[in-house]
Amino acid sequence: MPPQGPRRQTGHAEAPPLSPSQAPPAWGGDVLYGRNAVYESLRAGRRAFHRLLLAEGLHPDERLRHIQRLAAERHVPIHIVTRAELGRIASGHHQGVALEAGPYPYVALEDILQHAAALGEPPLVLILDLLQDPQNLGTLIRTAEAVGVHGVVIQERRAAAVTPAVVQASAGAVEHLRVAQVTNLVRAMEHLKARGLWLVGLEATPEARPYDQVALSGPLGLVVGSEGAGLRRLVRKTCDLLVRLPMRGKVTSLNAAVAGSIVLYLARPPRPEGATP
Repeated sequence: MPPQGPRRQTGHAEAPPLSPSQAPPAWGGDVLYGRNAVYESLRAGRRAFHRLLLAEGLHPDERLRHIQRLAAERHVPIHIVTRAELGRIASGHHQGVALEAGPYPYVALEDILQHAAALGEPPLVLILDLLQDPQNLGTLIRTAEAVGVHGVVIQERRAAAVTPAVVQASAGAVEHLRVAQVTNLVRAMEHLKARGLWLVGLEATPEARPYDQVALSGPLGLVVGSEGAGLRRLVRKTCDLLVRLPMRGKVTSLNAAVAGSIVLYLARPPRPEGATP
């Protein structure tokens, strides 16, 4: 029978006028880029911020005004630079906006469980087994934040970390989400099991049960494998059960981020509008 119920347990001001500046010196921390990523990072306020860089000649739309207002509220200096200079500082599609920021604030695994407890909700944790592609990581994190996942667990080595590319791919959602980076994913999974979570691995294999035959409810950890190899042997063995999404078309599998996003919505529909996150 699929798992039912819990497992038995064994922290507005106006933006100041902008003035042209000399090209800023190189920054040793993260450089976030893209309007959504920069806006959400400033809104979350979880990092230390060094300065906001804006390309000269930007059209002052509503999102840009919000970014400037948040920067002013957080006392972040604003500098105008040429587009060429901004392109050298910020990789990717920067949309004329970049933010020099401190490192991403990873949390301890226990912080994720405490967050769920503070909300009075059964924990829902997304566990990623050596996911490599920053775009896939960003997509899954964006979905996880949207449906109210309490936290994400990734491995420290041989896996994608939260980089500026991931922040951009998640449209800034990762700035609001708790992410734990662990040295050993299997040990982290065993800790979650000891704290009462059922671990469900996502695989496109015949031995995996169709998703509609499994109760995706209660304290739950959804485990998604890497793009090519899927779940590693010990990770698979540590899962309580495996589920799959039946394929009715000619395509026999889905991208890891797409499949994981679908199951996240099945496991937990988004909170009602107006509910406290």
